[in-house]
Amino acid sequence: MSFNLAPNASLGDAVAAIERVKQEIDLPLSIRTNYQGAALAFKASLGNTLWLILAAIVTVYIVLGILYESYIHPITILSTLPSAGVGALLALMVSNNDLGIIGIIGIILLIGIVKKNAIMMIDFALEAERKQGMLPAEAIFQACLLRFRPILMTTLAALLGALPLMLGSGVGSELRHPLGITMVGGLLLSQLLTLYTTPVIYLWMDSFAKKVSRGLNLNPPEPFESER
Repeated sequence: MSFNLAPNASLGDAVAAIERVKQEIDLPLSIRTNYQGAALAFKASLGNTLWLILAAIVTVYIVLGILYESYIHPITILSTLPSAGVGALLALMVSNNDLGIIGIIGIILLIGIVKKNAIMMIDFALEAERKQGMLPAEAIFQACLLRFRPILMTTLAALLGALPLMLGSGVGSELRHPLGITMVGGLLLSQLLTLYTTPVIYLWMDSFAKKVSRGLNLNPPEPFESER
């Protein structure tokens, strides 16, 4: 059996309605049902979405940890991702779009795009701390001042590049709309929040790392007089 979607209906709602009817009519155990085409791809994407996003986040954490030689500050950079995800989901809800395969691709793209705001700030702050001897609060303050313009320029470039996907028309435009909507929504909310939250999280994580270091006595003890 095949079916088409009613006006303003999403594929997720259609699959849920079919599953509900299957439970109501109580099919015999000898009858097996499965989906084909777009419905099959939709069901498969729901099963692997969480693992795919987790794998992307773990990969980003490992790369950032190697790059900055730190276990803590990759978490500071990744703290920008929740705001992007919330912005993408809110944009889909406002535009009455379903979170399908294309929307999930947009969220995965946001993982790579949004974290550059924090990378620009934290890269400068760590460099200022390690080579110029600045205090963490002074370093992140200078980073916010000096990196604001490149952060704004790169965000606007990505945002304007996603607008044709969101507003375009023509053949296949309905497939591209969720991608543009997720990118625009995620970029807007993350740009508004991360400029304020990233410095706070940076200072908090730096303080937390110092407390843990003191608690574990990671600094080597001073030698005795006889050893000197």
